[in-house]
Amino acid sequence: MVAEQFDSAEQQHEAALLGIWTFLATEILFFGGLFLGYIVYRHTYHESWVVASQQTNLLYGTINTAILLTSSFTMALGVRAAQQGRNQILFRYLLVTIFFAIAFMGVKAAEYTEDIREHLVPGPSFSLKGAAQGELFFVFYWAMTGLHAIHVLVGIGVLSVMAFLAFQRRFDKDYYTPVELSGLYWHFVDIVWIFLYPLIYLINRH
Repeated sequence: MVAEQFDSAEQQHEAALLGIWTFLATEILFFGGLFLGYIVYRHTYHESWVVASQQTNLLYGTINTAILLTSSFTMALGVRAAQQGRNQILFRYLLVTIFFAIAFMGVKAAEYTEDIREHLVPGPSFSLKGAAQGELFFVFYWAMTGLHAIHVLVGIGVLSVMAFLAFQRRFDKDYYTPVELSGLYWHFVDIVWIFLYPLIYLINRH
């Protein structure tokens, strides 16, 4: 399955890896700007942000961290199965990873529902006493977790396509690049959450 613009499968594989790492670099810059803004404002409005961050649900955040870490493990096992040409095993690991991704979104939906019910959405109905700049915290909270959730949804779509191809036995020991690239994307999604979790849920918790 070597495209005509490449001289060999190895060259095609290297080009694909360069492409995904370039894409992930732009994603890092994108999220990096949000992280930088978060850190600057948290330092500037420290007391208000401490009060605001204590309104986040630590249980939901912790559960979702465990879910994503487990999904990274199953994704890694799936990539290994693809490298060995074991399509049936790959298919199963991808389904499990997709299940965890859907579970993450379910927990996030429950968390968002609770936030809306408690009027923690920036806007006219926002209500939080004792934190003059607490609304700004929740602007970053919704922006950062919301964008991450969008990336999870994209990941579900990508992994679903990989699962369909694995079901059709499209991969073998010489051709597994799409699975490997999908795995890198999914690990990136997990790593972003690993940074979001302490910043939003853990810092100054007590």
